[in-house]
Amino acid sequence: MTHDARVQRDPAQPLTPPTGAARLRSLGPGILAAAAGVGAGDLVATMVAGAEYGTALLWAALLGTVLKLALGEGVGRWHLASGTTLLDGWRRLGRWATGFFAVYIVIWGFVYGATAMSAVGLPLNALFGGLSVRYWAMIAGVVGLALVWAQRYQVFEKFMTALVALKFVTVVSVAVLVSPDLGALASGLVPRLPAGSTVYVLGLIGGVGGTITMAAYGYWMFAKGWKGTGWLSMMRLDNAVGYVMTGVFVVAMLIVGSTLLLGQDLTESDQGLLTLGEVLGADYGQWARILFLVGFLAVTTSSLLGVWNGVSLLFADTVRTVRLPHGRDAEEAAVGDEPAGDEAYAARVVERSWPYRGYLLWLTIPPMVLLFIDRPFGLTLVYGVLGSVFMPFLAITLMLLLNSRRVAAGGRSGWLSNVLLGASSALFLTLLVTDLYQRLT
Repeated sequence: MTHDARVQRDPAQPLTPPTGAARLRSLGPGILAAAAGVGAGDLVATMVAGAEYGTALLWAALLGTVLKLALGEGVGRWHLASGTTLLDGWRRLGRWATGFFAVYIVIWGFVYGATAMSAVGLPLNALFGGLSVRYWAMIAGVVGLALVWAQRYQVFEKFMTALVALKFVTVVSVAVLVSPDLGALASGLVPRLPAGSTVYVLGLIGGVGGTITMAAYGYWMFAKGWKGTGWLSMMRLDNAVGYVMTGVFVVAMLIVGSTLLLGQDLTESDQGLLTLGEVLGADYGQWARILFLVGFLAVTTSSLLGVWNGVSLLFADTVRTVRLPHGRDAEEAAVGDEPAGDEAYAARVVERSWPYRGYLLWLTIPPMVLLFIDRPFGLTLVYGVLGSVFMPFLAITLMLLLNSRRVAAGGRSGWLSNVLLGASSALFLTLLVTDLYQRLT
């Protein structure tokens, strides 16, 4: 995004919020959040749910989309209404918040790095062969590192938007190709819990649209040049477009899984996604298999690049934040001690800083050791728990921050936001307890 301490703004980007059709041309950060948040894990959870229960759990996928939309709006609203990053908000809540996140992001990055690289390696191996998944994964990690290391925000946004369009078109095309039962699809809108489906329901609701990557949304808004409460309407449109695309994508995947794989005993591994490709090839021809694998590759690549960029920004801001006062000292220091808007972004998180680049390396190089394990996705145990831990933390801290005097009056939560954030907090706590119980018993 920047080569120095000044943010390089696209000259075409208006200084004031756009109106009319220009609002659509200004979309971007929400699409990045959607790209980073929908990865192979979402594909797997949705496909397995479809194979087990058909479209009966469609309502859960849509509910998850609504709750994640509310969380994304909360993250964006905090950045615009407070003029600070989410890390600053956690700093003001106390050392427990920043301390938790500082430990969490280091552990999460090591586990996720191997998972993300392997997820890209699978479709590359299926499409091109030649190398094992392990070595395709390593190549994917190094290429991702180089792309994110070198790109400015505007170039990065355009590249990611192209990947999102590719994955959206391919997966929706496959869903249309399999000719779903529209009656069964409509019946899936009625909430119900088939026997044994509770874990799948919680997984669909909690997994749709990402976990830690949601916290990176504000940095992309700052890089875009959005600042102040005047941008709230634009942010809400941007966030809504991103999560509507996510919802359509998840529904399409649920349709494909329920239509082609209903009743099959699938394990929750990305190899199951390759099984789906084989079924498509047998039923419709190799072109359908290749279409799906290209979409699979676009999904996993966009997720890897989004995480490499967004979570590295979070880490760089974490390093900055842990050096600053906490609690009451932070409240006193918050007045007049830091610049606002674009200057705040430049001062707080410089993409070419050593913490940013160091975390990029941390995501890429050390996790390669885990690729030499026979089943790198055996780390799903740890990765699943890590995702479950972060979501209640995000939902609860957003409720605390957005109802406080730290936010300008026009940006504080109303009753609808509080209901949705409260429901998210309760649901993600339930998901965490359920996940731990299922894995440890």
